Amino acid sequence: MFKNRLTCIVFLISAASFGQIGGKSVYQFLSLITSPRQSALGGKILTLYDYDVNQAFFNPATINPAMDNRLSMNYGSLFGEVTYGTAAYAYTYDRHVQTFHGGINYVNYGTFQGTDENGNRTADFTGSEIALSFGYAYNIPYSDFYVGANAKLISSTLETYNSFGAAADLGALYIDEDNDVNWAFVIRNIGTQITTYAGTREKLPLEVMFGVSQEMENVPIRWHVTLENLQQWQIAFSNPARAEGSIDGGSTPEKISIFNNALRHVILGAELFPKKGFNLRVGYNFRRAEELRLLEQRNFSGISVGFGLKINKLKFDYSYSRYTLAANTSLFGLTINFGDED
Repeated sequence: MFKNRLTCIVFLISAASFGQIGGKSVYQFLSLITSPRQSALGGKILTLYDYDVNQAFFNPATINPAMDNRLSMNYGSLFGEVTYGTAAYAYTYDRHVQTFHGGINYVNYGTFQGTDENGNRTADFTGSEIALSFGYAYNIPYSDFYVGANAKLISSTLETYNSFGAAADLGALYIDEDNDVNWAFVIRNIGTQITTYAGTREKLPLEVMFGVSQEMENVPIRWHVTLENLQQWQIAFSNPARAEGSIDGGSTPEKISIFNNALRHVILGAELFPKKGFNLRVGYNFRRAEELRLLEQRNFSGISVGFGLKINKLKFDYSYSRYTLAANTSLFGLTINFGDED
């Protein structure tokens, strides 16, 4: 009975984590995009090196003094009653020790109707998960290379079952100031379950990513490219709904080309006026677009848009991500600068 209930919960998060990669490990909420800026750019952007304290969740090497004394809070809702969000804060100790980053990432799955194996109603139950993180980055002396790490403690409660885990993120960043190009490499969620739900130890959602971005010289646009899930080459799957029928009543499974599979590792994003008080953003996630595509109907899955608006020491961010005709997500974010300078 617990497996049936847990399957429902995991399905919800796997849907937002996009298809075949989701559902194969615990703590899938760690893969959710919880920053409106990240979400609007397609998700999993690794190369933002500025005041945005949310960036450290996906690449700790980007932690820098520009984040000092800034608090960020983000909130969004998924399908049904599922809500999620983050809070992050950065503090620069001094110019030698530099900046520390702390964050909270949570998801609340809402209330579920409990039933037994015969379908009879039992007590309702809830589920929630939370992760606490602490990060730090280091600039390799006399170079433009930065390395960083996040340490995370994870707690998960699903019905009456509980699990506790620990994980780490490792990131590297190279800033080519002459050409205004940033290069990044990240390994996320290296860790283990310390206590299991019911005696079975499960894997964490380990992910390897590579990213690059550049601010164009004559146009106020910074473009971003991320290659996600590099730890697993084959992430495409044959959709049974796209199988071709034969004259004898059989069917031929959908064939996934090498090029199609390769594209599903790619996320594209662009930010207009990246250094101004008002920003426009757009992104495209190829895997989300392909796995949620409907036959003979255009539903624009994979597209995301958003904006940022700075008013004095406040920064408001919003994003809208397209999943299906019936399920889309909006994210709201607020960043407060408590420092003396802005």
